[in-house]
Amino acid sequence: MFHGVRHNAEPSDAKGRSGHQARAITADRGNGSHLTLAAICGVCALLLLIALPRLAHGGDMAARQGWAVHPTPKDFPTLVKDVIAATKEEGLIVVTQAGPTKAAAARGITIPGNRVIGVFNNDFAVRILAHSTPAMIEAPVRLYVTENTDGSATLSYKTATHVFAPYFDDGGAELADIAAELDRYLAAIAQKSVTTRP
Repeated sequence: MFHGVRHNAEPSDAKGRSGHQARAITADRGNGSHLTLAAICGVCALLLLIALPRLAHGGDMAARQGWAVHPTPKDFPTLVKDVIAATKEEGLIVVTQAGPTKAAAARGITIPGNRVIGVFNNDFAVRILAHSTPAMIEAPVRLYVTENTDGSATLSYKTATHVFAPYFDDGGAELADIAAELDRYLAAIAQKSVTTRP
């Protein structure tokens, strides 16, 4: 006796799995592909974020021993310009200027404005050398302009008395007097720099 053949039976694949099972496996593989794509997109987004300019900031300047610190409402470019102008008005010379901001930007790193301005003149150099050769390693004295987190800027510097103190044993009271005189110049430059100009 022959039994009827069921023509509507679900075909199986080469491994004997039913069509339903094969479709389920294919769907799982599809989900795996979607998960892999999502992971790749996540990694790409992370790499893009890393490649974007980074902001580095070690904090605003604060008072410290041997320093004069003058916060101002001025922005960074204005304060730099005013420090340079005040230095010339007080009879000192801008000998050096250095800052990492532009070089950092070229590397894709954004940092606040930062400028070290070296100021001195030949009269001070000759007089200091008359009392201490090692002391001249500290010339020029440096004025430090930094941009704050709120966009304002601060003028700071180590006082000349603090900078030259290690050489007072060599240079004696005469070198201490020169450092004190230089401090008066620096204070006058600072006062003019932080004052709003017309």
